[in-house]
Amino acid sequence: MAEGRPSLEVQERVAEGSRASRRLRREGLIPGIVYGGGESEAVPFSVGTRDLRTILVSGVAVFDLKVGSDKARPVIIKDQQRHPVRDDVMHIDLLQVRLDEKIQTTVSVELEGSEEAPGVKEGGVMEHVTYELNIEALPTDIPEKITVDVSGMDIAATMHLSEITAPNGVQFLDDAEETILATVVVPTEVEEPEIEEETELIGEDGEPIEAPEGEGAEAEGDAGGDSGGDSSGDE
Repeated sequence: MAEGRPSLEVQERVAEGSRASRRLRREGLIPGIVYGGGESEAVPFSVGTRDLRTILVSGVAVFDLKVGSDKARPVIIKDQQRHPVRDDVMHIDLLQVRLDEKIQTTVSVELEGSEEAPGVKEGGVMEHVTYELNIEALPTDIPEKITVDVSGMDIAATMHLSEITAPNGVQFLDDAEETILATVVVPTEVEEPEIEEETELIGEDGEPIEAPEGEGAEAEGDAGGDSGGDSSGDE
């Protein structure tokens, strides 16, 4: 094992399908596979849940994998299959790499200083838009994550990839001008609808009740009488 690089010991297994994988998980083991470079064949393996968790929690990009009695090989995580509810790792794919050759991979993006951003203090909402970036680097230069300082963002501001500097030895592969990392959204004011006064009588069934014909006629008669009285008085 190289100095400063953690190691993971696993046991080679025979790929026997989903039933065998379920049996391994019941025994506290996680099925996985490591893909080699060049013409090397993929090697299925099983690893202890705790041992794998230790590697994942460490956040290292490159670690040494030792399959049985074989010589340790440097690998990176290629893919993880997780349980949709518990988020437990169900299967893991690793990729053997050469430390002297650049590779393309993805790295997570973490926002820092959201609460201190002027736009957030003014009532805006910080939205994390891009969660992963595509990069190219030597395996030993791959960072655990890309930390983006958003503490200076004003309300309605947008931060693009072009505004941050890549770590040493790392090249961003995404479009620098088109890739949005974060934005401070102006909150939308919800206007309460005006409630008009109810002018109709509503019955128990929710339907309006029509006024009795007598009341309508009387009202019209009163209006007519008033009009007639006024006319007579004018004459």
